[in-house]
Amino acid sequence: MRSRDNAAKIERDYSSGDTAIVLNRERGLIYWINVWFPVAVGIALVALESQEWFGSNYTSHPLRVLFEAIFGPLKPDTWETIHHMIRKTGHVVGYGLLGLAWLRAWWMTLPHARLPTTALRGLLGTAVVASADEWHQAFLPNRTASAWDVLLDCCGAIGFYLIAYLFMRVYRPGKLARPD
Repeated sequence: MRSRDNAAKIERDYSSGDTAIVLNRERGLIYWINVWFPVAVGIALVALESQEWFGSNYTSHPLRVLFEAIFGPLKPDTWETIHHMIRKTGHVVGYGLLGLAWLRAWWMTLPHARLPTTALRGLLGTAVVASADEWHQAFLPNRTASAWDVLLDCCGAIGFYLIAYLFMRVYRPGKLARPD
């Protein structure tokens, strides 16, 4: 009982504004793995997909075969446009999911933080990973680095945040409440 009282006192002493430093010894290693493992997996997937063999010159043929098997043959210039859109959709979806992983991790790590603060932390994490991804691609012969892709990635995260927020407001409003 004494350790719980001390943990509560430490939590009160270190809390400031929207965020609180939570020094809770009851949260074990399994909890923190559950919290941050999805972020680590997302970063690992970005690192994997940032390699040379995921460049458009490698992905075009297999995606075209699959696309034409479903929708029928296409002209080459039509395929180039569709392939570009598929790749950019991959940015939005991939970084949208990574952004949600960051948001969840910060939400669970800082239980007294408000949603806007947590969302900004998640967006910052997403932006750092996207920037590192584009920086890495600048050194590959068949990849191009683009600040526009970083912006697109961050927009994907923001879009997924908004969808998640609306879903939570409608279906699970109690989950958005935070202790004071």
